[in-house]
Amino acid sequence: MLVLPERAGPADPMGSSPGRRDGSARRTTNIDTSRPNGPQENSVVDARARDLVTGPSGEATYLCDQNIQAQIAPNRELIAVESDPPEPRLTQLLGSLVGPGFRARMSGILPDHVARQSLLHALLDDLPGATLVSGYALLRGGTTTRPANEPASRAYERHVQASADMCAGWATDATIIVTFRQKGSSPVPMGPDAPLLEREGDPLSWHSMAPLPREATRRRRRLDLIPRTADRARAWTFDSHFRDSYRDVEGTESVVHEYVVEGSPDEAMHRIEEVRTEARVLPWVECPAAVGSSARLVAKPIAELRVQVRNEFVGTSTCTHLNDAFRFLSDLIPLHVLLAIQPTAPTQ
Repeated sequence: MLVLPERAGPADPMGSSPGRRDGSARRTTNIDTSRPNGPQENSVVDARARDLVTGPSGEATYLCDQNIQAQIAPNRELIAVESDPPEPRLTQLLGSLVGPGFRARMSGILPDHVARQSLLHALLDDLPGATLVSGYALLRGGTTTRPANEPASRAYERHVQASADMCAGWATDATIIVTFRQKGSSPVPMGPDAPLLEREGDPLSWHSMAPLPREATRRRRRLDLIPRTADRARAWTFDSHFRDSYRDVEGTESVVHEYVVEGSPDEAMHRIEEVRTEARVLPWVECPAAVGSSARLVAKPIAELRVQVRNEFVGTSTCTHLNDAFRFLSDLIPLHVLLAIQPTAPTQ
């Protein structure tokens, strides 16, 4: 396994999630992907999400949960899926490639969930990215999914050619591609140990998650919408956190990607007014260059972020994982709706 610590990116993971603010709303999600029957067998997905509103004295005034269980074949075909609460239309996604085109097909089958940006939509929308990142487990294990008659070196070369200049980390002059060109194999990023994100003394800081299996990946997100307080001049602020992690065969969980995105929308929750992005953990030295793309979010319509970021944030000035973090900000809309209908909603 080729490791290049001298080419590693930032390694400063968050040690804990911030405390829930009075009158705020929080959305949290996780997608765990494991291969219990071996690296060349089906992936098993355990995806969970929760919305929570915190009242004026710190109490939870609203809780809503959503779970998805799924299986994905080595070729990324969705072969089994069910949810709680149940959604019968999910079976129409069976046979879909959990990759390009998945979100479009999901939108056609579940337009109502897309329109209200439900928890189910949040998980399904993030599933292609989580499935892509689950390949890190194969990289750490020294295996890849490829046709049986194709050499591993040729399979990876094909992948490199398809991914060139996709983002800052995959630029043609960046660590991944240059190393492959020189050494004939991919370098493997080794991130720092993953601190617990659950806040001590607050069992509601995150939703309940199953223990992460060994040799499995976890993608988790948190989005807080916070009303004006004495120390915050803006009508609203947001605080979003994203982490990809991997638990190795010995049981140690390490961070692969981690970003924090903070800022403010306008008072009507129509557009982004301010945004700040921090790269906490990234694989390679080139990756943090993508942080500058966050300035392009200013004045973007929040309700259209999922579409506009996917269409406009492309190339080596961006990061695919940071783009997904930007797209997740669209979920400020349903959090704003939740606060508006709660008896403890802030006055504006």
